[in-house]
Amino acid sequence: MTTISGLAKEGGVGVETVRFYQRRGLLGTPERAGGVRRYGAQDVRRLKFIRGAQAAGFTLEQIGELLTLDAGQDRARARELAAERLAALDAKIAELEAARMSLRRLARECGASEEGPCPIISAFEG
Repeated sequence: MTTISGLAKEGGVGVETVRFYQRRGLLGTPERAGGVRRYGAQDVRRLKFIRGAQAAGFTLEQIGELLTLDAGQDRARARELAAERLAALDAKIAELEAARMSLRRLARECGASEEGPCPIISAFEG
């Protein structure tokens, strides 16, 4: 058993983040025992799950649904959420790759000549 600061430390977040997750209904708020709230291993596991799901790009709403699905063992819906997230990641990757190609082209053009305006600066002016 640990305090909120211990939970936050184990989860790699700040105390205010734990409180935010509690307000959003993602983490429970235990009753006070001797004036202090005590969190257990299940709370640490849940906090780490939330952080891991966020790192994978899930929204807090989706994370809440995943937590509900975990209790109900609804693998089909969990797969749907993962597929939606994968599609969003694929779209973002395509967008970033296009931006990288464009920036490479501009850098090449900029290095090809010292005359006239810089293609990189010109590209973002207009």
